[in-house]
Amino acid sequence: MNSICVIDEIRKREGGITYSKFAKIVGVPPQTLYDIRDGKIQSITHKFADKIISAYPIYNKSWLLTGVGEILNETSSNVIDKPQKNLTSGVPYFNVDFIGGFDLVINDQTINPEYRIDFKRYNDAEYWVNITGHSMEPLISNGDIIAIKEIHGWRDFLPFGDIYGIITNELRTVKKVTKSDRGNDYLKLIPINEAPEYQPQDIPIKLITHVFKVLGCAKKL
Repeated sequence: MNSICVIDEIRKREGGITYSKFAKIVGVPPQTLYDIRDGKIQSITHKFADKIISAYPIYNKSWLLTGVGEILNETSSNVIDKPQKNLTSGVPYFNVDFIGGFDLVINDQTINPEYRIDFKRYNDAEYWVNITGHSMEPLISNGDIIAIKEIHGWRDFLPFGDIYGIITNELRTVKKVTKSDRGNDYLKLIPINEAPEYQPQDIPIKLITHVFKVLGCAKKL
């Protein structure tokens, strides 16, 4: 199995994601994948394989490098590498839109989940919910579901550069969060989509009521 077949096999296993989305998740330029596809790069390097494993730890590094052997590493042989509907185990899925109606879930404890999602790599999340909008594409697509976990001490410490769900009394949005040029009283919210209609915005920290870490996303089941 050559290198592009290895990449295509991972893309297929991860829900048929595009080259651009795979590149964004792994942290390489999309052109790297196109160069592998077109034969300009002949093999996956150790550095590239490590990036893939960092994003997808279930895959066997030897297989990534050679295309030979077991696809999954030994420690992941019993891991569910696809999201599975479940009534008893996993993380509750609420059929609500984080950007539109997620406040119902956190404010009304009588709301019941539609089912649970058992996806081992994200089972430390608190909720699975829907996402709409295009500002985070290709990393998170319109219609995906996201696994989120509330960050309770975020005012004391919030790692920059990660993707969070930010809630105010009037706003719910998912963005990459980093330090604002306007000082410590603000956070900068950065979209992934590079289209001109999506621009970074600074938000006053005093307006934020909840912060959720986005642990991962998947296609809606």
